[in-house]
Amino acid sequence: MAVPLPRTVVAALCAGLAATLLTTAPARAEQRRPDSWTVTEAAHAPRARIALDDTTGTLSLTVSRDGRTVIEPSPVGIVTQQADLSQGLHFLHRKDRMVEERYRAKSGKRLDRRVRMNETRLSFATAAGARLDLVVRASADGIAYRYTLPAGYGDVLGETSAFELPADAGAWLSTYRVDNEGQFNQYTAATAPTAEYSDQALFATDGGYTLLAESDLTGAYSGARLAHTQGTGTYRVKLADSQVHTDGPLTTPWRAMITGDLATVTRSTFTDDLAPASKVADTSWIRPGTVLWTWLAGGRAAGQSLDAQKAYVDYAAAHHWPYEAVDSGWYFKADEWDVTDPDWQTDSWMPQLVDYARAKGVGIIVWIHQRDLDTPEERAQWLPTLERWGVKGVKIDFMNSEAQSMFQWYDTILAETAAHHLMVDFHGATLPKGIQRTWPQVMTMEAVGGEEKRTNTAAHLTTLPFTRNVIGSMDFTPGGFQRVGLRPNSDAAEAGLTVVYESGLQMFAGTPESYDQRPLARDFLDQEPAAWDDTRLLSGSPGKEAVLARRSGDRWFLGGVYAGAAHTATVPLTIGRGRWLVETVRDGADGLVQDRRVVSGGDELSIDVVADGGFAGIACRWRPGVTTCYR
Repeated sequence: MAVPLPRTVVAALCAGLAATLLTTAPARAEQRRPDSWTVTEAAHAPRARIALDDTTGTLSLTVSRDGRTVIEPSPVGIVTQQADLSQGLHFLHRKDRMVEERYRAKSGKRLDRRVRMNETRLSFATAAGARLDLVVRASADGIAYRYTLPAGYGDVLGETSAFELPADAGAWLSTYRVDNEGQFNQYTAATAPTAEYSDQALFATDGGYTLLAESDLTGAYSGARLAHTQGTGTYRVKLADSQVHTDGPLTTPWRAMITGDLATVTRSTFTDDLAPASKVADTSWIRPGTVLWTWLAGGRAAGQSLDAQKAYVDYAAAHHWPYEAVDSGWYFKADEWDVTDPDWQTDSWMPQLVDYARAKGVGIIVWIHQRDLDTPEERAQWLPTLERWGVKGVKIDFMNSEAQSMFQWYDTILAETAAHHLMVDFHGATLPKGIQRTWPQVMTMEAVGGEEKRTNTAAHLTTLPFTRNVIGSMDFTPGGFQRVGLRPNSDAAEAGLTVVYESGLQMFAGTPESYDQRPLARDFLDQEPAAWDDTRLLSGSPGKEAVLARRSGDRWFLGGVYAGAAHTATVPLTIGRGRWLVETVRDGADGLVQDRRVVSGGDELSIDVVADGGFAGIACRWRPGVTTCYR
C-alpha cells in the first residue's frame, strides 16, 4: 500500500517542477519560434509567405495563388548608412489587422471603391539592435509590402528587394526611360535583354498574371525601376537616387504585385487602394470630361493664335465636349514679360479665350512647362493667375525625373494646384503610383508611348490596357484620325482606343476636319463620358487583343483593338442578363460602317476586323421601340 507523501514534500516537489518549467519554457519557446508567416485575404486569394533564414538572417517573400507560383522566393531588405537591414535579422513579434475602407474616386475604372485587405506587421532586429518592420498587405487582387524604420539610421543606400520569376514566365516589359514613354515588348522572364525596365512589368506564370507596381511614393523617397540580367528571372529594385535622404522615421512606398487572371488584373484598383485617402476636402470642382486637344490638330502655330483657339472652342461647344486644351506656345513671349509687374498678365490673350469659352460652356486647359513652376515665386505668379482667369486645369510637362527631389516638387505642386482649384494632367512624368486617390484633381498622366509617337506598334497598343493603364489614368491622346501612316491601326481601332484607354481628361488628338470626314467616329466620340461606373475586360491577350466594356449610367461603351491579320472576332457580351441593343462602328471597304443588332447578355458578338484593326460600340437595354443607344 502506497504511503502518502507529506504535504511539505508535495509542495517542495511542485515548487521544483514549476521552477524547472519556468527555466526551460523560454528555451523551448525560442526553439519553436516561427521562421515563416503567411498573409492572405481569403482562401482563393493571393497568398504571401515571408520566410526568415535562420543561418543568414535574411528575409524572402513568395506569392502564390491556389497553390500555384506567382512570385518565387524573392529577397526583401533595405540598407542605410547606419544599418544593414537585409541580413542578420531575428524575429521579434507579429501584429495583424484588417483594413476596410470605402471611397469615391473622381476618375478611373470605377468611381465607387471598396477596400478589404489583411495587414501583417512583422518586426525584426539585428544583433546590434537595429529595427525593421516589414508590413505586408493581401487583398483579393494583390500582395504588397513596405518597410518602416525608426529615426536615426541615416540615408537609404538602396534596397535588396527583388522579384524572382520562373525563367519561362511570359514577360511584357518597357525599357526604362525617365519619362516612362517606352514601348512594351514581349519576352520570357529570362530571355529579356540585360537592361533597366519600368517597374510596370507584366508577367504570366502558372499562378496567373502579375503586374508589378509601386504605390504611395512621395518626396520622402525615390522612384524605382527594375534591373535585370539576361539569363535569370531576377528583377531587382533599383532606386533613382544612389542615396535617399531621410532625417526621421521612414516608411517606404509599397512594392505591389497585382495578381489574378487577366480580367482581375485589368480591373484592379490595387495601387489606388494602397494609397492614402484624399487630401482634398471639397472635390466638387473636379470634373472629368472629354477634351479637344489642339497640339496634334495644329501644333505650335495654333497655340499662338487666339482666332485659331476660338475656332477650336466653337467645335468643342458644337459637339458638347466640355474642354479644350491649349498646348505649348500660348505663352511663347513669357520670357519677355516682367513678372514683377502686377499687370504682367495683360500681355496674354488667354483671359479673352477663357471668357469666350466660358460663354459657350467650354472650359480651358493650358499647357505649362515644369521649369516655369519649379520655384515658389513662379508658382505664386502662375497658379493664382490661372485660377483668377478661370482656367480649369493645367497640363504640366517635362518633369523627366524620378529622383527624390522631383517627388518633393510633386508634393508641393499637388497641394498648390488643389488649393487653386486646378485639375492636373502630368506629361513627361512619373507613373500614377496611387496619386489619383490622394490627390483627385490629378485627372490623368502621360507616362506612356502615346499618340505622338511614330514608333508605336499594334502589339504595343494592345499591351497598354494590361500594363500602364492598370495603375491609373493614361493620357495617350487617342483619336488622331488625321495621322494616317503615322499610326499602326485602323480608323475603327482608333475610335475604340477612346474606350479601351481610360483617362479622366480624355484628350482627343484629331483635327475638326478629320472628325467631320468620319462622321460615324465623330458621333461616337460625342457620346463618350470620361468617368466610368464600372469596367470589364470582355476578351484579351497582351500584344494581341484587348476588348473592354466601360459603363456610364445605364449604357456600356465598348472598345476593341487587335494586332495581326484580318479576321472575324468573337466577343463575349458579359455585361449583364437581358436583351441589349448593340451599335458598333467597324472598318468597311469604303470607310467606317455602323451595325445594329439586338442580342442577349452573355451572347457572343461577331465583328469583322481588318488587319491591326478594331471597333467601337455602345450597348443599351433593348425594349420594343428602342432603335438607338445614342442620345
